[in-house]
Amino acid sequence: MARFDDLSALLKQFVKNGPAGCGCAVAKDGKTLYQGYFGYADLEEKKPITEDTLYRLFSMTKVVICTAALMLFERGKFLLNEPIYEYFPEYRNTQVFVTEPNGKVHTIKSESPMLIKHAFTMSIGLGFPFGDSPTAKGMAKVKDELQKKYGKYDIVTEIKAMGSVPVEFHPGTRWQYGYGHDIIAGLIQMISGKTVGQFLQDEIFGPLGMENTGYRYREGMESRIASNYRKDENGRMIKVSGFLDEFHQPDAVYEPGGAGLFSTVNDYLKFSQMLANDGSYNGKRIIGRKTIDLMRTNHLNEEQLKDFSGSYLAGYGYGLGVRTLMSTAQGHSNGSVGEFGWTGMLGTYVSIDPQEGFSVVYMHQMEPNMEEYHHLRVRAVANGGLV
Repeated sequence: MARFDDLSALLKQFVKNGPAGCGCAVAKDGKTLYQGYFGYADLEEKKPITEDTLYRLFSMTKVVICTAALMLFERGKFLLNEPIYEYFPEYRNTQVFVTEPNGKVHTIKSESPMLIKHAFTMSIGLGFPFGDSPTAKGMAKVKDELQKKYGKYDIVTEIKAMGSVPVEFHPGTRWQYGYGHDIIAGLIQMISGKTVGQFLQDEIFGPLGMENTGYRYREGMESRIASNYRKDENGRMIKVSGFLDEFHQPDAVYEPGGAGLFSTVNDYLKFSQMLANDGSYNGKRIIGRKTIDLMRTNHLNEEQLKDFSGSYLAGYGYGLGVRTLMSTAQGHSNGSVGEFGWTGMLGTYVSIDPQEGFSVVYMHQMEPNMEEYHHLRVRAVANGGLV
């Protein structure tokens, strides 16, 4: 524990400047080496961050969803190179938006089908339903129409409707952060015959003892969720409502793949340790070692890697739902090649290193999340604690 004193000092420094509070845990070979909880889950109520504090995972949901889907892959339920239309016929005749030099927009038929692998690697051409692109506007229109028609609807209903939206590029040619993992969640539901949440509970959360993770609040959980704060230009922390919090309510039905889960630092540490140690944790086998290796292999070509860029992602490629470290030198990282994980919009972070059986989970709830400042420092200090 003593060799992580620098980590405690770093986290204490974080909360002096915002976020309001944070939690972090480090484990190796199934054993927790460090836990630290600092600051407040709610500043106004002076409620401290503890090991029981819940955090909105946002995009760290993606790692769970892609792991769950790959469990079905290794059971022979689908192949990565199969067209998505084999499971969602609505994607059989995918159209692509083309913008002419004069600004006029028209559509053409996709040169190749949208594959399941394209959904895993976020190369399908469907981004998010906000922004000015024709695809984003089309996606927003679909969501608005579904809301008016159904009120509440599940992820499969939405995926089928999104099949009518022309995409931004020919599938598999570019990388674009977006809707791919929501399609993967729908695939889980279609293949398993269970809701996404029930499959995750039966196959991952239950076996790993992740009692504080899920889509829906239960048994007083809502009171344990960390408040979300926006840090303004003067450094003041302003409480704001949690984006997508309505989907945590017990009567909600929407269970997406790109976001939507909540968890504690300790719960997610169990999940990360399973992936760091050949797919097993505490005697429970969840997924195969070779499947994890496939997951953390870079699947992007040179053109796609140009899209997957920025100083936060320096040295990384992208696998099946996770960033994966390709070069420690280019990544300015004291980790291992093949280290993988992802990040959440409000500041959650996971780093998983199978070479060392090592994983790090860090969480806060703040907009902007200042991920590069916080996460890469946590990565450097946590890796420095290895002996």
